[in-house]
Formats: sequence, structure tokens, C-alpha cells
Amino acid sequence: MKKIILILSIIVLAGCKSKKIDTPIVEEVTTVKLAINEVSTFQKDRAYNLGKRILMTCNTSKFKPFTESEATRSVINNITLEKLSKTCTKYRQWYGDFKDLQLMEIYKDINKSTTIFRYKALYTKKVANKELRVYINEENKISAIKSMDWVDLFERK
Repeated sequence: MKKIILILSIIVLAGCKSKKIDTPIVEEVTTVKLAINEVSTFQKDRAYNLGKRILMTCNTSKFKPFTESEATRSVINNITLEKLSKTCTKYRQWYGDFKDLQLMEIYKDINKSTTIFRYKALYTKKVANKELRVYINEENKISAIKSMDWVDLFERK
């Protein structure tokens, strides 16, 4: 009987071992919203023109590739006429022709030293609610471009 109580006690103690509680890691805020007039006109114009150049490809089917002075090597390698054509086919079918970009917000990513321009992409169909993000690095080159559904609240993706 004592052996059974001892074995049950050991089983209960083993079953009740303390578990490590996972505490959520709080991310340090690295993105700061900037006033539109805080950013140089050169950067705003560059982001607008290069972003518009990509989306205008959907209307014209002609794309002038980025140069080394406009974009980083990874962006130049990733944006090709073939890739743009696939995306443009879907976008034209769903949203209609591309009209223009409307600058909504500008953010500064402190860790990566990039400026993020959030544009609302305007299309002929009213159902279109798209966003174009243009990332400009400290050398004033495009370091990334993302297209996604528009959400009013800025989310890092």
C-alpha cells in the first residue's frame, strides 16, 4: 500500500511540474509617420514617378526597366515585363485601367533607413481599392515595391 501511495505521489508531482509561461515579446516601434511636407520634393517625385511607371505598364504594355540610379539590383532583377504582364492582366480584368496614384501617407523605418510612401492606386472601376507601397532607401533608390489591398491602418508587412 505504501508503494502504491509513493508511486501515485511521484506521478502526481511529475504531472504537476511547472510550465514555462510564454510572455509576448513587445516589438520596438521602428516606423514613424512623417508629415508629407517633411519629405523632400525630390523623394516624393521619385517615388511617384517610379511607382506610376510600373502601374502604367498595365495600360500601355510597355515597360522601361529601372536603371542602377533608380533602383537596387534586387528590384531591377525582380521587376520584368513578363512578371508585370501577368499581374497587369489580372488587375485590368478586376479593376479596369489604371488612372493615377494618390499619396496618402509617408513613414520612416528607422532600422532599415527607408522611407515608405503609401499610395492609393486609382482605377476606372469603383471596386478597386488598392495600395502601392514604394520603399526608398537612403541612396534615394527604390529598395522594394508592394501592391496590396488598401487598409486605412498602416500595417507592416
